Amino acid sequence: MSDTREFDIVIYGASGFTGRLVAEYMVAQKGLGLRWAMAGRNLDKLAQMRDEIGAPGDTPLVVADAADPASIDAMVGSARCVCTLVGPYQFYGSGLVASCAKLGTHYVDLSGEPLWMYDMINRHEQEAVASGARIVHSCGFDSVPFDLGVLHLQDAARERFGKPCHQVHARVRAMKGAFSGGTASSLNATEDAISENRDLRAVMNDPFCLAGGFHGPEQPAGDRVYEDAMIGQWVTPFIMAVINTKNIHRSNALMGHPYGTDFRYDEMMVAGPGDKGKATAEAIASINPLRGDHAPKPGEGPSKEVREAGFFNILFIGTTDDGEEIRTVVTGNMDPGYGSTAKMIAESAACLVQDCPDLPGGFYTPAPAMGERLMQRLVDRAGFTFGMEDTA
Repeated sequence: MSDTREFDIVIYGASGFTGRLVAEYMVAQKGLGLRWAMAGRNLDKLAQMRDEIGAPGDTPLVVADAADPASIDAMVGSARCVCTLVGPYQFYGSGLVASCAKLGTHYVDLSGEPLWMYDMINRHEQEAVASGARIVHSCGFDSVPFDLGVLHLQDAARERFGKPCHQVHARVRAMKGAFSGGTASSLNATEDAISENRDLRAVMNDPFCLAGGFHGPEQPAGDRVYEDAMIGQWVTPFIMAVINTKNIHRSNALMGHPYGTDFRYDEMMVAGPGDKGKATAEAIASINPLRGDHAPKPGEGPSKEVREAGFFNILFIGTTDDGEEIRTVVTGNMDPGYGSTAKMIAESAACLVQDCPDLPGGFYTPAPAMGERLMQRLVDRAGFTFGMEDTA
């Protein structure tokens, strides 16, 4: 793609709650050395937000609306990369993906909508390959820490054992912060789509539905409460596993199966030891935090103080086919759904533009698209750690 386009990155949906956080991050990082603009439906709201977050007065504003394809094409044609926060993507994102694939514009989103991603890949992958557009879904808490966490563990396993782990277990040990309203809306929209079209349930239930036609071994069950002998604590289903597991199997397929064609992966949330841990695990499993009157709503989110008090800690346990074990950990220093996610997607967009000159066009997950380059950016600026854990 030519560097003559007006902008390196356009933040689409900048006046929404998460979009504003992304814009604030860009201001704090002095634009990451890039030419960037804010886009949305309402020029006045964009101008007001630009002033409120202390962005330079000449920060460009772009009017674009998912209901106006001409405005989407104009925005896409002006940018090397569009960073979109406008979801649920199955309602508002299809035209944008089509435009990026057509015009050769890179793209990052926060999608946790595997059925929509499956549809977009099938519809537009060949066009993205031809145009050079790199379309990267799931550049937030789903699925960056998990996708890069598995990549980091496998790199460490090859260094230690000379081969990858054939099985990896992710255990969310600690997480303080709220799921985003966009995540809630996306998951609920996916459930609604399945209820209206039962044929989609088979796609949703297939852990390899995003793996380009590859079908691997049966995967560990992630839908029950049990005492996990590996960590000596009770675990409960992790609500984001439904998308993260699919993305990680897609990553393995896109990279040529460096984890092996027999790779197995699961994610669970740690509830604690003993009877108290069991009770906690069962209580968590009995409720859906993204359904009902108390679920987060799009456009809303926690205060700055709450975001900055948040964090997450994810343990990865890998085993080789010879029974060797390795443990790694990924941490973030802000709440996962908003503060850390805003940093992740901003750095993902910048990484595509600045650090991936030889990446061909196509549809990607974070690990095969950006891998260690994104990992380093997140460590340098976004409060992440990727480390080893002693198994002794």
